[in-house]
Amino acid sequence: MTRAVGMMAAMTMAAVPLPVVAQTARDLLTQAAFQDRSQPAALARVDRARALALAAVQRMPDDQDAAVIAAGALAYRAKLTGSRTEAIEARKQLEAVATRFPRNAEAQIGLGGWHLGVIAKVGRLVGRAMAGAQKGAGLAATDRAVSLGGNRAFFAGVAGLLRIETDPADPRGRALLDQATQAATPTVLDRIVQRNAGAVLASLKQGDEKTARYLADRLLPFGWYNDKD
Repeated sequence: MTRAVGMMAAMTMAAVPLPVVAQTARDLLTQAAFQDRSQPAALARVDRARALALAAVQRMPDDQDAAVIAAGALAYRAKLTGSRTEAIEARKQLEAVATRFPRNAEAQIGLGGWHLGVIAKVGRLVGRAMAGAQKGAGLAATDRAVSLGGNRAFFAGVAGLLRIETDPADPRGRALLDQATQAATPTVLDRIVQRNAGAVLASLKQGDEKTARYLADRLLPFGWYNDKD
């Protein structure tokens, strides 16, 4: 499969429509991450999601879901704006919610995704020096997320995509993608990630690591906004 075909495949899979009306903070983030193709539109949706989550935390300080979504939304905002200051603050907030709610799988996958995403963007040395990104911390957090997340496609799929984006020869990454294709899909997000995991796994089975890495990069949340190519 050529890179051009890989790009077409990524665009086709990402085009599957999500619910038209996004009401909750989670719905807003899902739409921005996988359906939007405009940076201003996605950024507005992310900001709205973060505002809703922060308001929920104000009402109920122990609301784990809202606290994790607020921290994750800031990380997505930093990705869209390219702000180093926001990226570092997002890491601190993700670390805080992961520490406060140590058995929350979404906090762990968010933290792991932050570390590995920064490294994929700027490299291991630069990522550590400029933002504090560490590959070991990222892999450990994603593994915890898979352990805590039960048999859901979302956690295994995202963990696998992150590993393949970093190293397409990673056997653990391939095993996680295979796990995701057979896991439960109770939410729209699970179904999206399961489909994306299957696409990358298909390239790996064909021995096409270059396309697998490219697709993993493009099919992660906000992969449509990546500008490395």
